[in-house]
Amino acid sequence: QVQLVESGGGLVQAGGSLRLSCVASGSIFTINAMGWYRQAPGKQRELVARITNSGTTNYADSVKGRFTISRDKAKNTVYLQMNSLKAEDTGVYYCSTNAVPYGLGYVPSSDYWGQGTQVTVSS
Repeated sequence: QVQLVESGGGLVQAGGSLRLSCVASGSIFTINAMGWYRQAPGKQRELVARITNSGTTNYADSVKGRFTISRDKAKNTVYLQMNSLKAEDTGVYYCSTNAVPYGLGYVPSSDYWGQGTQVTVSS
C-alpha cells in the first residue's frame, strides 16, 4: 500500500508564507499525480493544487499567483509553497496521490490520502 505523511503546517500571520511537504512511501509502482486539498471548518474539502507525472499543474482560482506546487519524483515528495497567506486559507491541508501499488498482474491506480496538517492564518 501507499502511505502519505505531510509536514510544514502551523500558525502564521496574514501575508506570511508556509511550505508544506508530503512524502509518499510504501509499495509504489508508479505515481500518476500528487496534490493538495484543504478543508476549512464547516466546508467541504476542495482542491488547492495538483501536479501530474508530466509536470502539468492546476490550481484553485483562489490560490493562483500565491501558491506553487512542485514535485521531486526521485523522493516521491510533493511541496506546496504558500505565499501571501490570507485568513481564508486556514484549514486542514491534505496530501493526496493517485498511484499504482506493486502487485501481481494488473493493479489499477487508486487515490491515497494523508492524515492532514493544520494551517492557521491569523488576520
